[in-house]
Amino acid sequence: MTTTPEWEQRSADLWSAIGDYDAADFRAKVGALADELPEGHAVAYFERASANDSTGEGEAAVPLYRKALEAGLTGERRRRAVIQMSSTLRALGHAETSVELLTAERNDATDHLDDAVTAFLALALIDLGREREAASMALDALSKHLPRYNRSLANYAKIAIGEEPTA
Repeated sequence: MTTTPEWEQRSADLWSAIGDYDAADFRAKVGALADELPEGHAVAYFERASANDSTGEGEAAVPLYRKALEAGLTGERRRRAVIQMSSTLRALGHAETSVELLTAERNDATDHLDDAVTAFLALALIDLGREREAASMALDALSKHLPRYNRSLANYAKIAIGEEPTA
């Protein structure tokens, strides 16, 4: 279940112009593009979910994300689907489910989206009253990007949740 480079370019162009459309028109344009893919195509579900999510229709997006994942969405889109669905679930009051999904994602994969997983997991943890754990995760993720103080910040992240700092 692949797409063509030409289809991907048209999708990228549409997403980069999201601000040029009102919400309903954007969803319709994404829907028309998704309709070019075979029925049940994981990418079509993902694109529709993302369009709904990006235009304030989170409740409509979640089942589409689930369908995309069930249909075998792979690669970066799969990981983005987990992140985006988890964020939407948190916003809809399902922080526990968000934490479960993002914790599994944090443990199962690693790529350039790792910090996004951590950031959205931290938000969900805050919603569950686990602020110290959320701050620790966020500080640890941030420590990898600083020009200095990396070790110090990583150690403070450990201390925040009662772990021993690295010597």
